[in-house]
Amino acid sequence: MDFFNRLIERVFTPAHPLPAGMYHYQAPADAPIPYRMHLRIEPDGQGILIINASTVLHLNLTATEFAYYLVKQTSEEEVIQEILKRYHISREEALRDYRDLVERIQTLVTKPNLDPETFMDFERKDPYSTAISAPYRLDCALTYRCSNGATEEFAPKVRRELEIKEWETILQKAWDAGVPHVIFTGGEPTLRPELVDLIAYTQKIGQVVGVISDGLSLSETAYLHKLLESGLDHIMILLDPHDEQSWDALRVVLAEGIFTTVHVTITQSNANEMEVLFDRLAGMGVSSMSLSADDPGLKDALTAARHAVADRKMSLVWDLPVPYSEFHPVALELAEQEQTSKGAGTAWLYVEPDGDVLPAQGAQTVLGNLLTDPWEKIWKSR
Repeated sequence: MDFFNRLIERVFTPAHPLPAGMYHYQAPADAPIPYRMHLRIEPDGQGILIINASTVLHLNLTATEFAYYLVKQTSEEEVIQEILKRYHISREEALRDYRDLVERIQTLVTKPNLDPETFMDFERKDPYSTAISAPYRLDCALTYRCSNGATEEFAPKVRRELEIKEWETILQKAWDAGVPHVIFTGGEPTLRPELVDLIAYTQKIGQVVGVISDGLSLSETAYLHKLLESGLDHIMILLDPHDEQSWDALRVVLAEGIFTTVHVTITQSNANEMEVLFDRLAGMGVSSMSLSADDPGLKDALTAARHAVADRKMSLVWDLPVPYSEFHPVALELAEQEQTSKGAGTAWLYVEPDGDVLPAQGAQTVLGNLLTDPWEKIWKSR
């Protein structure tokens, strides 16, 4: 019997569940390992704990309450007193169960490669089978303009680009709905001068934030430092393997120590170069990869590339959007289609530069406009 079911067997459901909402903790700057926890308590009292915007744990009532006190940094003695008030459980049982949960979560923080379902003694679930009140992530395309000016040929047409205050309204609306993670993409998001301020705004309200970029602007150290100082948590670099400027940009970013994923699109012209390419990336210290192909005929090459990434002990990210550009025409991209379709409209939503919301990048269905429509209307229209 799993750990959290053992917890619930020893107690009665409390008369008044904790208030629904989003709760956030960020480790101090001098912590040995920087990390963040977001706890979203659903209206029924159950919760979703998200660690570093990557590990997602579905918690029952009792575990949610323990996680709530952990996120709020409540002292252990206060936690036990509160638990004893709300549940029919002995002090010894409450203390043992609380310490057990805290130890397991802290281990997941320090060892992120652990399988949370196995380590936490969960009954395994399909990650998209549980009803949730909001997605885990919002992908925000700030612009469809690209560094190489390829917007007109590949990107969808939008009415206009939103201004910074309008994006702040959208970010706040998403946070209020319980969305802990934002990705700024495009096009090329660094073409928007407001990017630094938007990243700072996500930090102000408590969100984890990433940027997906071709990296060319990030090779300017002063600009990259502005992004980092404003609170940027992670970066995806879209690498052009045949452009040394792209490699230079990657080197600059890696030197800063920020978590970095590298995306490579497999084409007919580079398909035979993947082994050499991955050796070079692994030698530079890249630990996270994203792959796609621009031709259905390259399906076997894409599969082989995934195995090659695993052989080099690099992790594979499959669910992040890929900006529209000359080298990444999204309509042709081959990614983890089955997994992506499962997560679309559930684990994430995609916002276009004019505020229109899609279930995922490239989808044809518009769910509404996040600037003008209520969140509840958009979420229900999925």
